[in-house]
Amino acid sequence: MSRQRQGSLVSYRPDIKVLDCTMRDGGLVNNFAFTDEFVKDLYLANIKAGVDYMEFGYKASSEIFDPQKFGKWKFCKEKDIRDIVGDNKTDMKLSVMADVGRTDYKKDILNKKDSVIDLIRVATYINTIPAAIEMLEDAKKKGYETTVNIMAVSKVSDEELDAGLELLAQSSADVIYLVDSFGAFYPEQIERLSDKYLNVAAKYNKKIGIHAHNNQQLAFANTIEALSRGVSYLDATVSGMGRGAGNCYMELLLSFLRNPKYNKIAIMSFVEKHMLKLKEEGAVWGFDLPYLLTGIMNSHPSSAIQFEKEKRTDYAMFYQELIDNTL
Repeated sequence: MSRQRQGSLVSYRPDIKVLDCTMRDGGLVNNFAFTDEFVKDLYLANIKAGVDYMEFGYKASSEIFDPQKFGKWKFCKEKDIRDIVGDNKTDMKLSVMADVGRTDYKKDILNKKDSVIDLIRVATYINTIPAAIEMLEDAKKKGYETTVNIMAVSKVSDEELDAGLELLAQSSADVIYLVDSFGAFYPEQIERLSDKYLNVAAKYNKKIGIHAHNNQQLAFANTIEALSRGVSYLDATVSGMGRGAGNCYMELLLSFLRNPKYNKIAIMSFVEKHMLKLKEEGAVWGFDLPYLLTGIMNSHPSSAIQFEKEKRTDYAMFYQELIDNTL
């Protein structure tokens, strides 16, 4: 079923929620080695900017990931979050992400009454949806809001996606996210997929979110295309910081949204103080030819990340390697 566009360029939709995932997706750039000053200033900037949710990182298992090799926001222990936010007596809610198979969720995710976290975001591939549903039910029983990200949907058939969406829509997830993991989608495809997700959501009273990657410099365009269809949870990162090509720029998104509660000035001040310094210190993300090529080829960005690490510039050869790997 085709849907009508929601809202206009001069109005705002009160159902829209903005989620900052700078520390989570951006943490993939620097192994989550953010200073406490960076995190505290981002927290305060998000509050001033009117951001609805701030994601602190992952709830990863220390049995799987060596804490010596990652910053503390890979694990998001309760004490570490509280050291930044106290009891978070603000309107902004806090979230963490839990990957299927990489989180000891029964032990590491506390009951909501013992935690300052509000939202558990579960990340799954299409073939691990039953495990994701188990995690969602656990988080809901513990008292949390819940969302689920189906990753790499650009590699999933329509039949599989329809079946997966139906299962998740019947679960305890409050929001189901459309995720462009490889930055491969164009706005026309986002329009079609948004309608598909929203039609399922309407049957079960769920919300839909969008998490876009910037391989083809379309993360912002795809985000506003999705919201124009009725998608209401919007992921963004400050300066687009995220793995590989990065994400939708928070600065762009807040400039587009008309809700007077959102204030981009606070984010710009944060960029001036912290993001320029991060790049000067060697953190690398953002649009580049190798990420464009993996986006075009609907490929995982890991090969482009390796290309960059090796300081290669033979772009034509890299493109041919990507083609060969799809044959």
